[in-house]
Amino acid sequence: MRVAAPPEDGKANDALLRLLADTLALPRRDVRIISGQASRDKTVALAGMGTEEIERRLAEASAAGEERE
Repeated sequence: MRVAAPPEDGKANDALLRLLADTLALPRRDVRIISGQASRDKTVALAGMGTEEIERRLAEASAAGEERE
């Protein structure tokens, strides 16, 4: 994923977490970075949702994005 926010003062991390929360329809408090806070590569933890549901919602969001292009 890419975000437009600059990697300053945690703005890019916040933008990523908001994007994931919105895309997956999760409360922001259920999405957190567990490693890679200062790196381009990050590992995130998502609470309250199983792997299959996460994959389904991401696939739906990706397909919707492709339709808009």
